[in-house]
Amino acid sequence: MGSVQGLAHLLADIVTDGSSLGFVAPFDATAAASWWRGRESAVADGSLSVWIARGADGIAGTVSLALEHKPNGRHRAEVVKLMVHRDARGHGLGRTLLATAERAAARAGATLLLLDTETESTADHLYRAAGWIRYGVVPRYAADPAGALRDCSFYYKQLA
Repeated sequence: MGSVQGLAHLLADIVTDGSSLGFVAPFDATAAASWWRGRESAVADGSLSVWIARGADGIAGTVSLALEHKPNGRHRAEVVKLMVHRDARGHGLGRTLLATAERAAARAGATLLLLDTETESTADHLYRAAGWIRYGVVPRYAADPAGALRDCSFYYKQLA
């Protein structure tokens, strides 16, 4: 993952903007770089794929796909860490990144995709518009960067 610093700056920006993605404040590019470096072995062994979209000012977005290797779950994968820099939003990049992960999952033989996101967030609306099916909402599931507990929506999508 040769773009760790760029990914770290993107992740830190997203968290600073209020999306937790599993992190709480204080959270900076150093902590984000450490987290991304922790993913390198999964990328190397093929259980995690990471796509990067570059813009004029560096990395504008990313999405990851985690393949399931348990024998009873090899038909499924999870879309994780879909992020679009706040300056790059509103131009379809999130939808493009999501479609990239969906196509890769199908090529890998996955027929069921899963993901979760903060309820009523921008991402929540994106997933519904992209044909994902919400199968539940868990109240007060995770803390946002400021520590407030937020509801989380869980989605799936069957691939043809």
